[in-house]
Amino acid sequence: MKANRARTYLFSSVGIILFFALSWWFFPEAELIQSTEKWKGVCWVGSRSPLIGAELDALKATGADAISQTPFGWQKDKNSPEITYKLENDRQWWGESSRGIQATMDSSARHDIMNMLKPHLWVSGSWPGDIEMTSEGDWASWFTNYTGFILDYARLAESHKIPMLCIGTELEMTSSRTSEWRKLIAQVRTVYKGKLTYAANFTEFERVEFWDDLDYIGIQAYFPLSTINNPTLSDLKLGWKKPLVKIENIVKQYNKPVIFTEIGYCNTIDAAREPWIWPSERKEVELSENIQALCYEAFFETAWEKSWMAGVFFWKWYPDGRYRDPDFTPQGKKAEQVMQKYFSMD
Repeated sequence: MKANRARTYLFSSVGIILFFALSWWFFPEAELIQSTEKWKGVCWVGSRSPLIGAELDALKATGADAISQTPFGWQKDKNSPEITYKLENDRQWWGESSRGIQATMDSSARHDIMNMLKPHLWVSGSWPGDIEMTSEGDWASWFTNYTGFILDYARLAESHKIPMLCIGTELEMTSSRTSEWRKLIAQVRTVYKGKLTYAANFTEFERVEFWDDLDYIGIQAYFPLSTINNPTLSDLKLGWKKPLVKIENIVKQYNKPVIFTEIGYCNTIDAAREPWIWPSERKEVELSENIQALCYEAFFETAWEKSWMAGVFFWKWYPDGRYRDPDFTPQGKKAEQVMQKYFSMD
């Protein structure tokens, strides 16, 4: 009897193992979403003065077919709910005004360049990721004010037929308030018919719970890729391994394509260590076009090849081609050559 039970148990166990093995063979895990587009973009810097007309020629020559435009709202304190902005203001740079946004949209359309409108908040003495209210009353006021800000730009985007709108950028301490964000998104949908995303910081995107209400998962992709200066291309490609696993877990959960709403690297030897560090904080760091170019190449040979990748916007591109050192822009550097190489591929 014991022998019979043992054989029965053995055969049952083998059967279970075979069932799961065959199930895996015939019914493999569903593939990740296949994006139907792959936008090749840059973050366009709004100019002080009106465009002359040829500013987009150099960008188009790289193979780029998308830009993001960034008007600003202003918040005096990270803990204050007040937000100030104007669609038109004599003190604004021309390229950040509604008339400048429209003119840039018109000029880029003649080059078959898609636009994303990406309003930012400028926080005095801080950055948007630190915005956090200290009471429920202030949270209610902040969301009322921020919703008004985004709705005005959503109406502007609709009137200009801008096909994509980013509803927020790096608002890391606010994005956990899912119900408020869902309400904001629903309101935006009533006035704007284009595609929507949110630009989550690379430290934030895994915690956002309203991706299912948007068309794209947006990531500010300043992932650290190395712990050393002067890394090799192999080092940098290895540095993408963990971030890509994290991104794919979110893609599986929400079944949405991904846009890197920003990614960029300074032309310095430490560019891959903390890519988000502002150029003014790198003034004492040795310059290196090579490392910046390698960072671009590592992106194109890893993340860019993913089926869920719907687009990228490199930070940043100046209309007049001028820049400082160090700087994020690839213009006139080896990184531009890398960008052109991959953007020009079919």
